[in-house]
Amino acid sequence: MSNDRGTVGRSPVIRVTVDVTADRGNRVLDAARDATDSIPVVRTGTTGIGELEPLVIATDGGETAFFASPRPSTVRDLAADVEANGLPTDRADAIVEHAPGVTSLPVPPDGPLAVGRRRVLGPCGWVDPLDPNEYALVSPERDAGDIADLGLLGRGRGDATADEPAADAWKQARQTDGEPVVVVNANDADDPSRTDRTLLAGAPMSVLDGMAAIAEYIGATDAVIYLNETDTGLQRRVRRAVEAAEGKLPVVPQLVVGPDEYRAGAPTAALESMEGADRIEPRRQPPTPATYGLYGRPTVVHTPRTVAQVQYALRDPDAYDSDAADPGTRLVTVTGDVAAPATIELASSDSLAVARDAVDMDGDFKMACVGGVLGGITRSLDITATAGSLDAATLGTEGVVELLNDERCAVSTVGERAHFASTENSGRCVPGREGTRQLTDLLRDIYQGSFETDKIRELGRVMRRSSNCRIGAHAPRPALTAIEEFEPEFQAHVDSRCPSGTCSENL
Repeated sequence: MSNDRGTVGRSPVIRVTVDVTADRGNRVLDAARDATDSIPVVRTGTTGIGELEPLVIATDGGETAFFASPRPSTVRDLAADVEANGLPTDRADAIVEHAPGVTSLPVPPDGPLAVGRRRVLGPCGWVDPLDPNEYALVSPERDAGDIADLGLLGRGRGDATADEPAADAWKQARQTDGEPVVVVNANDADDPSRTDRTLLAGAPMSVLDGMAAIAEYIGATDAVIYLNETDTGLQRRVRRAVEAAEGKLPVVPQLVVGPDEYRAGAPTAALESMEGADRIEPRRQPPTPATYGLYGRPTVVHTPRTVAQVQYALRDPDAYDSDAADPGTRLVTVTGDVAAPATIELASSDSLAVARDAVDMDGDFKMACVGGVLGGITRSLDITATAGSLDAATLGTEGVVELLNDERCAVSTVGERAHFASTENSGRCVPGREGTRQLTDLLRDIYQGSFETDKIRELGRVMRRSSNCRIGAHAPRPALTAIEEFEPEFQAHVDSRCPSGTCSENL
C-alpha cells in the first residue's frame, strides 16, 4: 500500500461489509474483486445494520456511494463502472460528501445508518478490521488513567462494573497485591444482543486497543478475550486481529472459549469457566474480581463495548461530559419482530424511541422488552438511553431493545422468560433456584384461572434483594413490568381468553 493509513486514505476504493458467517457477503466480495484489478476492494466488518448487508461502499475522493444488499452480478457491473467511469451515483441508495481520508463511516442523511451516532461504531463497515494501520491506536502512548475521572460506566451484563464507574475497578486492581489481568468478556450465549459481536467483528482493533490501555494503567501484562465456543467464525476473526496487533500494542491477549450457556456470560461465572470449573456458577461477592479474580489475581472484567468506549474516550476526551450521569454513548441492538436486527449507538440525550427507525417491523408495535431476555416490558420507548433512566423505568441496561408486535401475548411472553430463567440459573442460591421455579408456576396458574398478583410481586421483591446472581435478581422483571402495562390482558387469561389469540391451545 502506498499509504501508511492502509486503505482508509486510498481513492478510489470499494468496501464490502461481510459478517463473519455471511456466505452471501463473501460472494459479493468475490464478485467485486473479480471485476477490477486496479481498484482496492476491502473486506470490512458489519456496520451493524442487518437489512443493508452485504453493503457495498464505493469511495472516490470526498464522495462515497452506498449500495444496499446488491446481487453479485450487480456488484460486478458496479465495480467495472467505478473502474471505468468513477462513482455510479445515479444507481446508489445514498451519496455522502465528506473530507477525503476520513477514518469513520460517512453517515447518509437518512435511513438506518443515520439513526443515533457513530462514534464507537465509526470504524465498523469502513476500515479493514485486521489492519492496525487503519486505526488511531492510543495505547502505545496513553493509558486508561488519562480518563479515569470521566466516570465511564461499565456496559452489558458480562461486565463486572455494569452501570458502575469502571475506573473504580481499575484503581482497586492496581492497588491490590498480585499480578493483575484484564478479561474482555464476549460470551453472550442465548442473548439477543449483538453489540459486542458487532464490535469484535467490525472493529476488533478498537477493542484490543482499549483493553491494552486498561492493562497499561493497572500494570497488567496478561489479558484474555473470552468467547463463545460455538462462534468459530468470530474466533477466527479475533485470532487474526490479535496476530495482526503483535508488535503494535503493548499488551496482546490470549483467546479462551467458554460453553454456549447463558449463565457462562456472567462476569464471575466467566472466570469460573476460564479456570476450568466443572460447574459454571457465579461467585459470591465480595470479594469483587478486582480484588480476587482469575486464579485469585486482581482482575478487571469488561465487555467489548466498555473497552471500545475507553478507547474512544482516550482518542477524543472532549466528546465526553464528566458531569453527565452516564458519560459516553450506549450501543443498543434492536431486534425482535423485525426484518433484520440493527446495532445502533445512542447518546445519553437520545430516546430509545429512535431505535424503531433503525429497523422494519413485522406487524404493528405492541410492546418492547428492554434489557435482554430478562429485561423490562414497556409500551413506551420515550426513555433516554442512560443507566439511570432505564433503571428508574424498571428496564434493563444490557443493550437490547426487543420490539414485539401485536400478535404477541404478554402472558405467554413473560412466561417463556420466567421458564428460561428457571432452566438457566446456576442453582447456587435459593432465590435463583426455587424463586424462578415458583415464578414460572405462578404464571402458569393464570391459565388455570388463578392470578395472584400479590404473591408474584412479593416473590419478585425477595428475588431482587437476595439472589446471588443477576439471573435470579432479574428473572421477575419481565412479569412485573408486563403486569403493570397489561394487567387487563392477564385478567382475560383468567377468564380463558387470550386477546391476541396466541394462547388458544392453552385455554
